[in-house]
Amino acid sequence: MADIDESYREYLQSLQDPGPFMLEAAAGPEDGGADEEEDDEDETEDDQDGVEYIGSQTVDVADDDEDATVSAQARLGEEEEPRDERLGEVVGGGEACSPGGFGAGGADSEASQSKRGEIDGLFCPICMEAWTDDGGHQMCCLPCGHIYGMSCIKRWLKQRGNSGKCPQCNNKCKLKDVRKLFASRLVTVDEESQKKIRFLEAKCASLEKKVAGWHMKEVEWKRQVKKWRKHVNEFERRESQLNERLDRLKERETDLERFHEVLNRGQFGSAEAVAIWQGRSTSGHEWGSRFPGGESSSNFGTQTELRVDGARLFDICASSQMLIIARRLSGIGIRDALTKMSLIYPHETEDIILPSRIKAVRDLHISPFDRSLAVFASLGKTLSVLSLESNNIILAYDLPAAAWSCSWDLNNAHHVYAGLQNGMLLVFDMRQTLKPMKSLEGLSCNPIHSIYSLLHKETHGARTILSASSIGLCLWKVDSSEGRPTLVSESADGGVCISLAYCPSSDDVVATYRPKVEMSKEVTTSQPLSTPSSSPVGGQAIRGYHVHFRRAGSSYQKLGTTGANVSDVRLPRSAIVDLENRNRLFASGDEATNQLILQELPSFSVSQQLKLKKHPFRDVKYMSAMNQGLLSCLSEDSLQIFKAMPA
Repeated sequence: MADIDESYREYLQSLQDPGPFMLEAAAGPEDGGADEEEDDEDETEDDQDGVEYIGSQTVDVADDDEDATVSAQARLGEEEEPRDERLGEVVGGGEACSPGGFGAGGADSEASQSKRGEIDGLFCPICMEAWTDDGGHQMCCLPCGHIYGMSCIKRWLKQRGNSGKCPQCNNKCKLKDVRKLFASRLVTVDEESQKKIRFLEAKCASLEKKVAGWHMKEVEWKRQVKKWRKHVNEFERRESQLNERLDRLKERETDLERFHEVLNRGQFGSAEAVAIWQGRSTSGHEWGSRFPGGESSSNFGTQTELRVDGARLFDICASSQMLIIARRLSGIGIRDALTKMSLIYPHETEDIILPSRIKAVRDLHISPFDRSLAVFASLGKTLSVLSLESNNIILAYDLPAAAWSCSWDLNNAHHVYAGLQNGMLLVFDMRQTLKPMKSLEGLSCNPIHSIYSLLHKETHGARTILSASSIGLCLWKVDSSEGRPTLVSESADGGVCISLAYCPSSDDVVATYRPKVEMSKEVTTSQPLSTPSSSPVGGQAIRGYHVHFRRAGSSYQKLGTTGANVSDVRLPRSAIVDLENRNRLFASGDEATNQLILQELPSFSVSQQLKLKKHPFRDVKYMSAMNQGLLSCLSEDSLQIFKAMPA
């Protein structure tokens, strides 16, 4: 390597000092020297050998505007110290080239390496001038692959005679081995650069993916912020309501103190005492309504109101604090759905869209044994069992007619019942998925709109079903061989039964009737009846009545009757409220006044009247959970929840 480096230096030094070599170059073709003859011979040999195309590193070839016959050495001779304009340093000295390439000897810095990479392949390594695509300084290469200007490499090889070698790799070569390269541009792919490009592209893609992920998180955070801001607004609204309620309670406390003072003075006949006793204070604030029958044994206050568009009926799960509501969704094509709604704020909801073949849901009950199951009856001739955990129908029975009512067996977790439109009662065992266990014929072909399973008590373990249709109440002995039910006495005294409420703990039953078309409108009742009026939606309010029964052994005893304002078209639902250590209450809707009426049993004395937000009244349920009683009432698109207050 030292020998190559020394030879290369000598040659470059000869380019700087005028000598025989430079004179020979200046003489040109007129001198007719031996070198010219050798050149001609070499060119002849080149023409005979043909042209070889050899690949090289990236090369940009510029057309030479000067005379192509001017040799590289002649151009070099015009300057004392040729410079590379890109590097800005002198070339042609002893340190201009090295055997391994081009640079400032063995002490190359990072900057020089970078500059060398920029010009590598653009200039002849001997004269540091750009080669051309034609003429004496045409781009050519040696067998080893290194590229030079034609005139420079020929003179290099001629100067060394038979021992000619490549200035860069020291491989032997001769003049005849030099090959011209005929190309305007040579391009090679830098593998390292390609790797860097691929790496940077992958990194850019990764960063773009991260940016997209952060953008999605930002959108989610904004949604959460909006949600929590809404919750904060709701909390502020409720706080305002509580403050208003607190102010009213303080005012009532003041009134009570004044009333207590009046009682202590013994001035019961004074105008002030009379006003206070009637529920008014001298400041003009209402104490609250009082009703016939003495002091109320219970009091329900409004807890919350929820909007439930298209709701028809519902049931409550006490353990999970959840409502399940049967609805008809409006929009493009009316669809039936079941909606799960939490009783815990913020009352999250989840819709379960039902198949179109199921049609409208007529009855719905959550299992008393497994709160994750619900059974519902529909007009699509189907009885279905729904999983409230997976929101899927896990069992569906095909029925011979539309189902109007359903019920769980209170004594057996596997048995369910369905009351049909044609008056039949079907008994199912969920362990048998193909068909019902029993099909029982009714006393008429009228639809069974209400059905309840009775607890085993005096019936000695026999399964008994209580149902209601327009003809009255029927008792079904499921395990007996009779087949047909028996009609409860005094339950079919001329009216049309439209509703039935049942309390399992006490065996109290209240049936609601409206008059038949031909029957007299005069009904003997134990309480006066409010004046009937036109119902805003769903027909008119007409005079009807409620009848209280209680089971005694295998029969039912009639305990009392009261008048009621009922719908002449719809079949509203009612409920019995079983308060702990208090009298049971009967809850029903009044069609004339649009109120939920609470009446004590068995006297039917009015305990409380709760104003409903919407009309018409549809369904009511009572639930005792977490040491509190909740009375839920469903009217048009509105679900009101009332909480039992301390006595």
